[in-house]
Amino acid sequence: MADMDDDELLAALGVEVTPIKIEQRTPREERIIAGFEDILRFHQTHGRAPRHGEDGDIFERLYAVRLDQIRKLPEAQTLLAELDTPGLLTAASSINVDELDEDALLAELGIDLDAPAETADPDDITVLRHVRSSAAKRIVEEIADRTRCEDFERFQPLFEQVERELKNGARKALRFGRDASIEVGNYFILGGQITYVAEMGEAIKVPNRQANARLRVIYDNGTESNLLLRSLERALYKDETGRRITDIDLGPLFGDAQEPDDIESGTIYVLRSLSDHPYVTEHRELIHKIGVTGGKVETRIANASHDATYMLADVEIVATYKLHNLNRTRLENIFHRLFSSAQIDLTIHDRFGHPVKPKEWFLVPLQVIDEAVQRIRDGSITEVVYDRGTASLKQVEG
Repeated sequence: MADMDDDELLAALGVEVTPIKIEQRTPREERIIAGFEDILRFHQTHGRAPRHGEDGDIFERLYAVRLDQIRKLPEAQTLLAELDTPGLLTAASSINVDELDEDALLAELGIDLDAPAETADPDDITVLRHVRSSAAKRIVEEIADRTRCEDFERFQPLFEQVERELKNGARKALRFGRDASIEVGNYFILGGQITYVAEMGEAIKVPNRQANARLRVIYDNGTESNLLLRSLERALYKDETGRRITDIDLGPLFGDAQEPDDIESGTIYVLRSLSDHPYVTEHRELIHKIGVTGGKVETRIANASHDATYMLADVEIVATYKLHNLNRTRLENIFHRLFSSAQIDLTIHDRFGHPVKPKEWFLVPLQVIDEAVQRIRDGSITEVVYDRGTASLKQVEG
C-alpha cells in the first residue's frame, strides 16, 4: 500500500471520487447576480425592499426599478433561488415599469428630463447596465457607513464647547429648513447627535443639476462618515428632531447703531481674589473674574468682602480695557462662552454658614484674557477656542 497514489488508496478504501464541478456563469448571469446582490445589501441595511417614489434617494429608485426587471426574467427564480432568502422575487411590485415611457421612467428615477441621457438596448436588462454607469457613476451611494474617527481629539473640544454654548444660550438649535445651507464648520443635530461638517470635497455634477459634494462629517460619539451633502440635507429634513445649530451672533459690539443694552463707554475689568480659601491661595495667579461695567470699577467692587459674587473677600484689579459704544450683555456672553470650560466650581460658606457658589471666575492666565480682548476688538474672537490643556487660545479646526 505504500506504493499506492492517492486515487488508488481511496479506491482501495471504497471511497468514490467525484470530480468537483466548476459552475460556469454567462456574463449575463453574473450581471444579474451582481445586480441582485446590491438589492440584498439594501434590504439588509434598511430591513425592506427598495421602493419607488420621490421619498427615496436615487439608488433606492434604481434598485426598485432593477428589482422589477429581474422579477420578469425567466431564469431569475432558478438563478437567484439560493440568494433570495427574504423572498424579494415573489413580492408584488407597486408599479409596472413596462407601462412607463422613457420620460416617465427617468422621472421615476428622479433624473432631470432635460439632462442628457444614455440610451441602451431595450431587449437587454437595461437597468442592470446602469448600475455603475450614467447616473450611478455621478452620484455615489448615499448610505455611508460610519467609522471610528481616528483624530477625534481634535474635534472633542469643539463639541464640548458647542454643548456649553447651547446651554448658556450663545447658540440656538433651530428646525432645519429655515436655512438649508450646509457648509464647512456648520453644526447640526441629527439622530440626537451633534454633527460637525469638517471637510467638503469638490462639487459633483449630477443629473438633476443640484450641486453635491462628498463631506467629512464628525459625530459627537467619536465616529465619522463621508456621506454626500444632499444625503445629509435629506436626512436633516426627514429627521423630525433634526436641527441646525446657529453660529454665535456677536452683534454690533462696537458700532454706530444704538441698542437697548448699549453703553456709550465702559470698561472690561479683570479681578483677582484675595481670599484665603486653600484652592484660591494655591491658584491665585490664574483665577480671574472678568466683567463689564459702564461706571467706575472701584465703585463696583467696593463691598466685595460682603458679596458672594466676589468670594466674600477683597479683590484687586489686575487689568482694565476702556471701550466705547459697546453692548455689555453680548460682550459678557463672549467671555463666558470662550472660557466656560475653565469656570471654577468652588463652594464657600458665608458668615451664617450657608454654602454659596461664586460664579464667573475662571482659571485662565491673564495674558490669555488680554489676547481675547484684542481678538474681540479685531473681530477674530469667533476663530478661536480656549484649550485648557495648554492654557491658550487655539484656532478652530476646519
